[in-house]
Amino acid sequence: MLTADPPPPLWAREGIIHLCGQDPDFARIEPAAGPLVWRTRPRGFAGLARTVTGQQISFVAADAIWRRFAALPGALEPAGLLALNDEQLRAAGLSRPKVAHLRGLAEAVLAGILRLDRLEEMTDEVALAHLAAQRGLGPWTAQVHLLFAEQRADIFPFGDVALAGGAAALKGLPARPGPKQLVAMAEAWKPWRSLAARLLWHHWRHVTGRAAGESG
Repeated sequence: MLTADPPPPLWAREGIIHLCGQDPDFARIEPAAGPLVWRTRPRGFAGLARTVTGQQISFVAADAIWRRFAALPGALEPAGLLALNDEQLRAAGLSRPKVAHLRGLAEAVLAGILRLDRLEEMTDEVALAHLAAQRGLGPWTAQVHLLFAEQRADIFPFGDVALAGGAAALKGLPARPGPKQLVAMAEAWKPWRSLAARLLWHHWRHVTGRAAGESG
């Protein structure tokens, strides 16, 4: 579940200063949109389940489904989720594919195939590959989990539509950049691409008046 919204930790605030030095356009975001809040998710299965429930649907819908899902007894632990029946999970608003994906992830954790407890020891590349190799997880889900639950500094969910919108608005582009173009743009924001993503989501919320993707 998304936690309360504190300010960025010291390392992130220092990173934002560096990012604004690399690309001064980012320095315009907080004066207009207000201070960035630091949204996080729990590490482990609960945080990953939150991201899976939000795949390919609006933030408002994802939040409503998540609240119902999280209220189910045991749903936030692998063994507890497997003890729930499909009817309970479907009643929370989960589609059949998402029910199957969550069950598969819970089984993989219990079998020691999906090592959420070892992500901290992995490099970004290894952690992304480890997550994305699981059925039901792709690059976007892996990136979002590492960004919010693991609080990595240099992860960029290049397939996120709201990020593309935020980049287009910030840079005055005539259209949203595609994933390949976003990847190329984000090269200039290393090693703070996670902070760039957070600020772009923040900017998108400001310019559109609506929640932006996984930034909540």
